[in-house]
Amino acid sequence: MNPKVDFYFDKAQKWQKEIEKLRMIVLDCGLTEELKWGCPCYTYQHKNIVLIHVFKEYCALLFFKGALLQDPEGILIQQTAHVQAARQIRFTNLQEIVKLAPALKAYIHQAIEVEKAGLSVPLKKTAEFSMPEEFQKRLKKDANLKTAFEALTPGRQRAYILHFSAPKQAKTRESRIDKYIPQILDGKGLND
Repeated sequence: MNPKVDFYFDKAQKWQKEIEKLRMIVLDCGLTEELKWGCPCYTYQHKNIVLIHVFKEYCALLFFKGALLQDPEGILIQQTAHVQAARQIRFTNLQEIVKLAPALKAYIHQAIEVEKAGLSVPLKKTAEFSMPEEFQKRLKKDANLKTAFEALTPGRQRAYILHFSAPKQAKTRESRIDKYIPQILDGKGLND
């Protein structure tokens, strides 16, 4: 146990018993406990394996390379269609965790083996994501915007593309694009 991570478990209100049990299960698998992104993160030789996090409706284990894991229990969940590598196992009560403890350890050990083997999830390239027509028109019309957008990291480009593509109505897509053009021109990402 890493004392720097204790606060996360101490401050938890709704899922405290559940995440404490998850912590014991994960630590029993020989991983190193660290604090990353404000959450308990468990690593093997400095490589992220699994993270514990909480939401309103559930608490979860997040496997960083979960897409590469075998899922004999059928419990791995892809959070959204845009999540490429990570997979969650969600819990809504302590009994679920206790019941699944042996399976959870098996998934964790499998994730460690994936890391030892140096496997990685083949990620889609930014160009493979569908860019909204409204943004394509803006890029064609404004050379400075196009240059600034192309200078962003692939991750920042994807974040903008996904954010601009999400609304169903063209008016809303255009509004989002208008809002973030200054940020793109400043070389900043969506959340910078």
